[in-house]
Amino acid sequence: MSIVNSIRSQFAPVHPQGYPFIGAFALVSLVLFVIWIPLGWLGAVLTLWCVYFFRDPMRVTPQRDGLVIAPADGRVSLVTDAVPPPELGLSDKPLPRISIFMSVFNCHVNRSPVAGRIERIAYRAGKFVSADLDKASEDNERNSFLIATSTGRIGVVQIAGLIARRIVTFAQEGQAVAAGDRIGMIRFGSRVDVYLPEGAKPLAAEGQTAIAGETVLADMALREPGRTHRAA
Repeated sequence: MSIVNSIRSQFAPVHPQGYPFIGAFALVSLVLFVIWIPLGWLGAVLTLWCVYFFRDPMRVTPQRDGLVIAPADGRVSLVTDAVPPPELGLSDKPLPRISIFMSVFNCHVNRSPVAGRIERIAYRAGKFVSADLDKASEDNERNSFLIATSTGRIGVVQIAGLIARRIVTFAQEGQAVAAGDRIGMIRFGSRVDVYLPEGAKPLAAEGQTAIAGETVLADMALREPGRTHRAA
């Protein structure tokens, strides 16, 4: 591998959604350099952070019917049972839910956790409380996907956070998706909930670090008891 390719392999490409923001940060930095050089350097650091925030790395996604893969980078903040958003029409009873909290330092490109067809996409306006709180699932602005698979239907909910003000959707209703396909993005700092079919056993644990498109959250084809976990 050449030196250029070796260096390039260490950096993730930037998602096109980030170009306007990176350009704005860079322009403001130039102005700040004119006003006061230390402010300019601060702006330069923030511009580099903006580039980092909008990174879109390649992921290697496990492919098998029944696997539910993490749709977001971040920390598994909750593994519980909860009633899914009513706009999904998924169930009026509590279902297994896995919540992943994304900080402003996580990659914010969201991916489909399963292979299937998107039956419904439903947006609902709301508040902007911290996405790390349980009530954010009900109160915050959100965008929900209902995905039908060969082993059941799941819900994927993008939830805006305290400073997030824009949920972007890449997919469309009726579209067929593969596990790991990019379906959206949330700017800046947020959360994604995954609702599993009744009886499905989550394989993730609270506090675990999830990698979008790679970490297995559940196996809907699994008939064994759920895993136990320990911190070490």
